[in-house]
Amino acid sequence: MTMERTFSIIKPDATKRNITGKVVSMLEDGGLRVVAQKRIRMTKEQAEEFYGIHRDKPFFGGLVEFMISEPVIVQVLEGENAVERNREIMGATNPDNAVAGTIRKELALSIGENTVHGSDSVENAKTEISFFFSDMEIVG
Repeated sequence: MTMERTFSIIKPDATKRNITGKVVSMLEDGGLRVVAQKRIRMTKEQAEEFYGIHRDKPFFGGLVEFMISEPVIVQVLEGENAVERNREIMGATNPDNAVAGTIRKELALSIGENTVHGSDSVENAKTEISFFFSDMEIVG
């Protein structure tokens, strides 16, 4: 087992419904530790840059608008195989396909309002973490 860090966003649908504590509890109950966390209002420029990999996809504009519609919680999570573990706890992108007990199955509203984002690799986690956090903000 490898101790690693991953990046997580609790999305606008969750902050609007005031269920961020439930999401954090599910992450912590799943074996991950929050080592950095802040509530922010993402700017349009930040959202466009962060999700830039999807710029040419038809859902890009809607994704950006959704991500700036309400505050989000950005987090650094730590644990054994944190990237993989976080993705297991989140569940499938489409809540209809997610396993019972996962964040998306239990809390997401739809494939578009699916409550959480999580890094898909250790390399992307490092990039995503550094997008929102300085080293001084991460306290393990």
